[in-house]
Amino acid sequence: MTITAPVPVVELPVTELRLPGLLDRERIIATAGFNRWLVPPAALAIHLCIGMAYGFSVFWLPLSQALGAGKPVACPAGSSIFTALFSTSCDWTVPELGWMYTLFFVLLGSSAALWGGWLERVGPRRAGVVSACCWCGGLVISAAGVYLHQLWMMWLGSGVIGGIGLGLGYISPVSTLVKWFPDRRGMATGMAIMGFGGGAMIGSPLANFLMNYFKTPASVGVWQCFLVMAAGYFVFMMAGAFGYRIPPAGWKPEGWTPPAAVNAMITSGQVHLKDAHKTPQFWLIWGVLCLNVSAGIGIIGMASPMLQEIFGGALIGKPELGFAQLDAGQKTAIAGIAAGFAGLLSLFNIAGRFFWASLSDKIGRKATYFCFFLIGVALYASAPTFAHMGSKVLFVSAFCIILSMYGGGFATVPAYLADMFGTQFVGAIHGRLLTAWSTAGIIGPVVVNYIREFNKSAGVPADRLYDVTTYVLAAMLAGGLVCNFLIRPVAAKWFMNEADVAALQAKASASAAVAGAGGSYGIGKGGLDAKAALAWLGVGIPLAWGVWITLQSAVRILS
Repeated sequence: MTITAPVPVVELPVTELRLPGLLDRERIIATAGFNRWLVPPAALAIHLCIGMAYGFSVFWLPLSQALGAGKPVACPAGSSIFTALFSTSCDWTVPELGWMYTLFFVLLGSSAALWGGWLERVGPRRAGVVSACCWCGGLVISAAGVYLHQLWMMWLGSGVIGGIGLGLGYISPVSTLVKWFPDRRGMATGMAIMGFGGGAMIGSPLANFLMNYFKTPASVGVWQCFLVMAAGYFVFMMAGAFGYRIPPAGWKPEGWTPPAAVNAMITSGQVHLKDAHKTPQFWLIWGVLCLNVSAGIGIIGMASPMLQEIFGGALIGKPELGFAQLDAGQKTAIAGIAAGFAGLLSLFNIAGRFFWASLSDKIGRKATYFCFFLIGVALYASAPTFAHMGSKVLFVSAFCIILSMYGGGFATVPAYLADMFGTQFVGAIHGRLLTAWSTAGIIGPVVVNYIREFNKSAGVPADRLYDVTTYVLAAMLAGGLVCNFLIRPVAAKWFMNEADVAALQAKASASAAVAGAGGSYGIGKGGLDAKAALAWLGVGIPLAWGVWITLQSAVRILS
């Protein structure tokens, strides 16, 4: 009998046996030769899709007459919101639909706060993929809700599940681009989220086109539109998620060194995620963002109905006709023009995110927010006067400037946080700060929608439904001005010691070594090479189309 000696088993460390998966953070650490200008188009690819949340006002009027296919079927007098959620025999009202818009931003802020730390650990690619599944899957569920005439399915689909996708997609590029562009922090955050402001500029006219294409005597064409947009958005968002890369720990642009003279409002230290919310600066910036967003978000959500109701027949060369006097064909015509107004606001929203955030690199974040609040108060207070004058040019111009500053506030706040708390946890801190957006997502639409309904039930003419609202929004901005004035540098006691920061960076460096990232030599170089140019074309062509359609609509609005 032959006895065979046992074969020795060599146990390797788990890190040596495990290969990084496609969605793992280690898989997306940039290696030598990577061009940092490939990352902004990846962020834009996701944000241009989820940014359609701003354009959902184009669906409100068609959905409010979905059963009647052009003539609303009213619910019995005294019906509650619960009746609307489950009824298949009467149409939904605009405020009932508007709650879906509110859910977008409540869930966006909540999910960003809940999973911001998770995103920092797993990296932006995994978060981008989850975002695509949630946002596009939510649209599919909403399409079923429209088809079955179940409002609760729309609230659940786009409002809740889609809102989670919004939150993860929104914050996925922020800390990534801040780290790729430490030399231009404001510009980086502007690029990171400017696409969110431009989503409606592409999505609103596209949705209007699709609804008209699918419209029949028995259908307003919304559910078919949702399905087509979900399919297109999913492809685009997945391309963006797989385009993300992160720099190795300690990387900085070649030839760049941090400025020797440090502004008192720009820290060189790092505040830990667990301590950031304990500082007064966090809550003051929270108030700044909440009040700025509250003043703008309700207007965006009602942009299309607002323009139609205030100017009525003047939009089609018949100023003697109010909104209630228009026939079905004329209302269809002005709805198309009003969709262009939503797109025009989106154009200024996206431009403002890049312009104001870049300007903040020159004049500082605090001074930039002073501009937002002072100019915004003046324009909101003047808007009713412009409307009563019948001046479409002044009215539209005022709201375009307001929306540029609304978008600029979003783009500047991550840089403001990086200035206050450092860059180590800025993505997760930003996620927690977005609970301000959740709060504003309730306050803004409720103020606009329900003051409108109160005035309407009181017999206020359509062209004066929004007068009180704009004065209330001006007061909100005045409150934001006070919060911004009170912001001071973070106290030294909140900063991490150098040993703890070094330990965190060493851990990140070890991950980079496992992924084979090597040194930082050659990473970030390249400029607008062929690959980067192709990536920018991928997002630039849809943007150019949106700008072209928007400018055509602007001519029709202002003529």
